[in-house]
Amino acid sequence: MTGKVAFVAGASRGIGAAIAATLAAQGASVAVAARSEETGRVPGTIHEVAGRIAAAGGRALPVACDVTNEESVQAALATTVTELGGIDILVANAGVLWLGPVESTPLKRWQLCLDVNLTGVFLVTREAIPYIRARGGGSLIAVTTTGVNMTDRGSNAYWVSKAAVERLYLGLAADLRPDNIAVNCLSPSRVVLTEGWQAAGGGEIPADMVEPPETMGRAAALLAAQDGAGITGTVQRSETLLAAV
Repeated sequence: MTGKVAFVAGASRGIGAAIAATLAAQGASVAVAARSEETGRVPGTIHEVAGRIAAAGGRALPVACDVTNEESVQAALATTVTELGGIDILVANAGVLWLGPVESTPLKRWQLCLDVNLTGVFLVTREAIPYIRARGGGSLIAVTTTGVNMTDRGSNAYWVSKAAVERLYLGLAADLRPDNIAVNCLSPSRVVLTEGWQAAGGGEIPADMVEPPETMGRAAALLAAQDGAGITGTVQRSETLLAAV
């Protein structure tokens, strides 16, 4: 990752923070992007994550970014390019959780999942592509979920939004292969008990079904090292990917 610049959306806590820390530990300069500039109901801020990376010897830039706001996304990416010199890697991780049944889902919750989990990925991806292309190639990674395939367990706004992201990225891989840009989705193989999961009332999970966020960090770093000639157009599960290399 030495010499590379990564923009990690949704990096103030949980999976995003773990990915940002891993990329920085492997030598990348990392833009730690999220809305959380101050401590709120859910622990974690971009400044805290960037501070931990810097304390460990890495280079990190905290960048305020609301992925549902076009101007905010554009400004965050432009700031990253100005301060860090470009963008080689995008990790689209920002997300909100809603696992309630469809029949009892308020419209505002449905819309929020689509706005953050789908439109947010679209916006950061669309704006990052020209910067990554200008570097001669790079990697786009969208964080999704194994729940996309769990159709026997019903439906909810979260799984639907993530399924749409996987379709977006699988098609985008074909579009961007000529630009030497790898495009992949990555999800945990098991449940990651993030601060967001706890705040959303995700409930108790048996220990053998829990995956540490650092596993996602290592898997994301592997995909971040790809370009259009490597792994692209895939949906990866973290532990499966790491076991295969």
